Amino acid sequence: MKSSAKRHSHILSLLNDQGYVTVAELGGQLQVSEATIRRDLRNLEERHLLFRTHGGANPSGHRVFDQPVSEKAKLHAEEKARIGAAAAAMIENNDSIILGSGTTVTQIAKHMHGKTNLSIVASSMNMAIELLRLSDVQVYMLGGIVRRTSTSVVGPYAESMMREHACQKLFLGVDGIDLDHGFSTSNVLEAHLNKQMIAVAQETIVVTDSSKFGLRGFSRICTLGDVDKIITDKNILDVTIRQLEERGLEVICV
Repeated sequence: MKSSAKRHSHILSLLNDQGYVTVAELGGQLQVSEATIRRDLRNLEERHLLFRTHGGANPSGHRVFDQPVSEKAKLHAEEKARIGAAAAAMIENNDSIILGSGTTVTQIAKHMHGKTNLSIVASSMNMAIELLRLSDVQVYMLGGIVRRTSTSVVGPYAESMMREHACQKLFLGVDGIDLDHGFSTSNVLEAHLNKQMIAVAQETIVVTDSSKFGLRGFSRICTLGDVDKIITDKNILDVTIRQLEERGLEVICV
């Protein structure tokens, strides 16, 4: 059996590589009992080196915070563009869709040229401006409280308007995806509106770059079971794809 120091080093190294570790996985690799692994994880959490979850652990810096949309747009820009193009390809003529807020979702609007007779519910001012460049699109802009960091609208007015619609597809951006916690965002009101979007959509498609896996925002939007598909980039780990597919999600890597 390796010493506790060597086990701890192995756990942190694997966590850095994968972004998530499980008790069962570590027990098999280190050839120790799951009880020993749980003690190791508890010790590392007390030292603020990781964050324990049910059956495993995430990195200690797994929590996400609100950032201005101008700063978010600079992060993983190439990956977001590919994800946006792949999502736009799923939109068919005559569709009614919901576009949530976020820089990855905005990339969908940038790749929607050539689509005809679309009805689009938008919750972001930046998104609405981008959609106005298209010639055969009817845009329904939600009203409510404008968030300065994201230019999205939230609150009871937006939720009330959302309940009046029924759409075929929802394309949703998120701040974090955790196998136990589900999908999350940094803003409570944004999460409430996202829940309403999911309720009125026939299909929910999350669009996110792979850096969001293993993270948790302050407010949970929904569980993994509430989402049909995830479009992400090819940097996602194979083990994460397998775990998501085991939970019934279709994972599309671009």
